[in-house]
Amino acid sequence: MSFDRRTRIEQMRKADRSRDRRNRVVAIGVSAAVVAGLLGFGTYMLLERSEANDRNAESRAQDAKQTEQEKEKLAAEPVADEKSWDAKKLTRNHVTTAVKYPMEPPVGGDHNPAWLNCDGVVYEKAVPNVNAVHALEHGAVWVTYNDKAADADVKKLAARVGSTPFSLMSPYEGQAGPIMLSAWGKQVTVDGADDRRVAQFFAKYVQGKQTPEPGAPCTGGIDG
Repeated sequence: MSFDRRTRIEQMRKADRSRDRRNRVVAIGVSAAVVAGLLGFGTYMLLERSEANDRNAESRAQDAKQTEQEKEKLAAEPVADEKSWDAKKLTRNHVTTAVKYPMEPPVGGDHNPAWLNCDGVVYEKAVPNVNAVHALEHGAVWVTYNDKAADADVKKLAARVGSTPFSLMSPYEGQAGPIMLSAWGKQVTVDGADDRRVAQFFAKYVQGKQTPEPGAPCTGGIDG
């Protein structure tokens, strides 16, 4: 009977060991399946993210191309009622004294050695003509308005300027029209912010062919 008891105990131990091995095998198999699933899901997500990034990059490239094409189209259009001055007759001397300009706002002429910062800057107060003209020499477009301009138009124009390098905006009480846009040797009075001539003027003259000093900076100057 003692022998039978030992035999049963040994059999039970063998059964336990077999069960433990099966459990370990099952656990290993489940773990491997989970890891494989996680790896597969991770790979899938990486591929999805990569494809999404590719699609977004392609979409951005297409948007940029369309924007550039639209800009070229606008730049090719004539700006109705635009005034022009002979760029060769607009002097470009650096002076430290006041300058009397023949037009308001001025579109060129002698100016201060320091340019007005024009990297999409919206000035809430009037700025010195002599510094603003220097910014025009660097290829900036200057948007000006007086108290007759509608607040909604001023806000829309400020948003456009704020997102456009080589542009600036300021109030100018001495001008004839409520809203005017100026570049070196160029100027136009517009009816409002949605006037197509605003987009035309920006497309044509922000760092346009009229720029006397292309490549010159619009930062590192003075702030009004």
